[in-house]
Amino acid sequence: MEINKYIDHTLLKAVATESDIEKLCEEAKEYDFYAVCVNSHYVPLAKRCLSGSDVRIASVIGFPLGAMSTEAKVQETIDACKNGADEIDMVINIGLLKDQKYSECKNDIKAVVDAANAYNSIVKVIIETCYLDEDEIVKSCELSKAAEAAFVKTSTGFGTGGAKPEHVKLMRATVGPDMGVKASGGIRDYAAAIEMIDAGANRLGVSAGVEIVREASEA
Repeated sequence: MEINKYIDHTLLKAVATESDIEKLCEEAKEYDFYAVCVNSHYVPLAKRCLSGSDVRIASVIGFPLGAMSTEAKVQETIDACKNGADEIDMVINIGLLKDQKYSECKNDIKAVVDAANAYNSIVKVIIETCYLDEDEIVKSCELSKAAEAAFVKTSTGFGTGGAKPEHVKLMRATVGPDMGVKASGGIRDYAAAIEMIDAGANRLGVSAGVEIVREASEA
């Protein structure tokens, strides 16, 4: 298994500097990670740093709360895509989901999907499982699939909890074999990474990618 190709090498901290992002990108090239995941402000810098490599760029949108307007999410998506983002990791509007305003919640996702698709970019929908019960996890996955997103994703890493294998299994069971499932939040070692893959994840959002790959080489 090429564990490196499951990894979105991630840095989303508020205190991240340009030099931090440059280091992230250099590590992504060195370890041949699938993608880097950064805040939208840093997409142009990541694009420059990764020029000539096949490492993709993912930008978070509506991060980390998901509670901004759909129009704001769409504009941030367009900006990120124009600057070089290949993938968009958007945060679901959790309040709409909790209020059972399912049509509005789906439309929020679909607007971002349509904006990204115009630039041949894909969308991962962060459902923030730590705030959801099982029925809400299932419903958010169903809405994301109906909105034609490419992935559902467990967590922002900024909530009260990260990825759990049982949630990944539920997400995979809900979306089926053809849609992506990204596990993120709290995956800090090789054993945890394998646990998420075995549960059904085909992408991992981690800040400890280098350590995980090094552990894998020793396993």
